[in-house]
Amino acid sequence: MEGGTQMDAADSFDPLRPRLIRVAYRMLGSVADAEDVVQDAFLRWMGTDRSNIREPEAFLRRTVTRLCLDHLKSARVQRETYVGPWLPEPLVEEEEDTEDVALPLMLALERLSPLERAAFLLHDVFGLGFEEVAATVGRDAAACRQLAARARTHVRDARPRYQMEKARGMEIASAFFAASRSGDMTALGAMLAADVSFHSDGGGKRPAAIRPAIGYGQVMQVHKALAVLFGKYGSTLLRTCIINGLPGFVTREADGVVQTTALDIENGKVRAIYIMRNPDKLRHVH
Repeated sequence: MEGGTQMDAADSFDPLRPRLIRVAYRMLGSVADAEDVVQDAFLRWMGTDRSNIREPEAFLRRTVTRLCLDHLKSARVQRETYVGPWLPEPLVEEEEDTEDVALPLMLALERLSPLERAAFLLHDVFGLGFEEVAATVGRDAAACRQLAARARTHVRDARPRYQMEKARGMEIASAFFAASRSGDMTALGAMLAADVSFHSDGGGKRPAAIRPAIGYGQVMQVHKALAVLFGKYGSTLLRTCIINGLPGFVTREADGVVQTTALDIENGKVRAIYIMRNPDKLRHVH
């Protein structure tokens, strides 16, 4: 293919790349997979007769969504053999609005079928009309309305009820780090909601809890055990930040692993703790 043709393709594609990666990440929950899908879409774009395409963004969004649907079918099989809880790759301090990538919502999306997920994201998150959604997923508009409606009932409770001020979130995240690493269980316990849960993803690559801890008592037991390890081996705070729309922090643990901790906070209490330790999902975190 002539260099000029490749350059023309890149010139029209590159301004859309961030938005296409945004679509793919919401569909897949993986930064690396999203980038791979978007690159695949670019290769297809280079081989397309672009003179007949009036709306490149709509065309490429359809291409990316369809590639994501294909990927989700194979990923579902792989997910069945995943070791321990699965969490989406952390997005750290994303510049854009992060409400639609908040961890509780991403986990709720995981429980949807690929088509429900696509219909909900394209319509409710990205604001497309159902005719466009229908053209993208290969169903009629009425079916897409039903898909989105079913998805909405599943994810309604995962939407944040109110926006916490960033400064207050960072304050709680800093206090949580200090209490958990120093072994101050009184201070830590005072931050937790009664129905708090603890989720850690090591992917079978790093030590992590095989199943979530649910409820105040179980989560406190986990942190008492962790406090012993932190006291013996140490834990270094790299920074507090927003992780998938939630207050949290990035640390380097004694085994050299960079990990992220995100805190779902409601009414000033931590209701869920999400820890990412899988190195395959942390390559983009520094």
